Amino acid sequence: MTFPTYTPIEMIDRLVSFDTTSRNSNLELINFISEYLLAHGIESQRVYDTGNKKANLFATVGPNTKGGIVLSAHTDVVPVDGQEWHSNPFSMTLKNEKLYGRGTSDMKSFPAIFLSMLPQFMAADLHTPIHLALSYDEEVGCLGAPQLVSLMKDLRISPRIVIIGEPTEMKVVNRHKGVFRYRTTANGLEAHSAYPDNGVSAIFHTANAIHFLDNLANDLRNRADGLGNFDPPYHTLHIGTLNGGTASNIVPRQCTFDWEARLIPGSDVNALVLNPFEHYLDMNVRPKMQNISKQTGISTETVVQVPGLSPGESRDSEALGRALSGHNGPAGAISFGTEAGLFQRAGFATLVCGPGSILQAHKPNEYIELDQVEACERFMRRLISQLSRT
Repeated sequence: MTFPTYTPIEMIDRLVSFDTTSRNSNLELINFISEYLLAHGIESQRVYDTGNKKANLFATVGPNTKGGIVLSAHTDVVPVDGQEWHSNPFSMTLKNEKLYGRGTSDMKSFPAIFLSMLPQFMAADLHTPIHLALSYDEEVGCLGAPQLVSLMKDLRISPRIVIIGEPTEMKVVNRHKGVFRYRTTANGLEAHSAYPDNGVSAIFHTANAIHFLDNLANDLRNRADGLGNFDPPYHTLHIGTLNGGTASNIVPRQCTFDWEARLIPGSDVNALVLNPFEHYLDMNVRPKMQNISKQTGISTETVVQVPGLSPGESRDSEALGRALSGHNGPAGAISFGTEAGLFQRAGFATLVCGPGSILQAHKPNEYIELDQVEACERFMRRLISQLSRT
């Protein structure tokens, strides 16, 4: 029987060809991977979102025993809208020892390299399993990962370690910041702009709220203790979008802004950010709005909460990560969020280690260098050696 085979570069090209921008379905990619696995005798399971338009995938290679390794990746990518690409972002282009395409770095290369080397894993006499865990909608708040974690719990998967293959240049990472996203909406009172005192400007009061967050961000920066070797070495706040108003001659009725806090793991977002923010609004914003109209106000809703990753207690898992990656230095820290904290919170020993650089992610002309692909291939060969009986 002839099995489908791909080189690592061919499989990266195949996965990049699926436009899995988070607003789209990822099912074509999931179907391709599940059919590829089945052609090699590997069955997979899916967990769908509420609309059955997206799915997580989970599969096991090797014996159905305890222990083993989970290799995890997200299947969605960020949009290319408005970006100036020099090539088709959904068709991989090889140029100057670099593979260009959306998702080459973040993060389709990691699962692609594993899948391309599946025949080698199948031929090995594995004494413990290797699990493949693929999620949807990581880029919009790690929406699929909780279902994936629940499936692993239901299946009583007890891996030695979960490795999230986000781009770390194949260096072991044991901590990252938590990501907390919010939407704050000010509801004012419309009036003719010639008589602004008859209205309540949602934009002016939103600006005061944003100004407080800017001051709080500076305060958090000044209080930095440098712990954890993060870059930057402090908690950060960021305003992402701002929308409000109807016309230049109307006192605006509504204004909304989306913002986030990225906190060093172990920190309390309520104590550091939300409580001070609400106190400021209670003391300085809401009273001024409601002096004109009791129907006005300003409120904040939680959009996303992604827990940070903290150094685990098990030295064994970090030692294994270093052995597989080939880097013997201390585990590092990253400031971008991943699904690792969700796995860790569920009780799984978790590390982040994958090919490519996060500095190339989310940008036009995203790429991964060929030497990173080769480094990940070596990682996979070491994994085969670690889990083989011979």
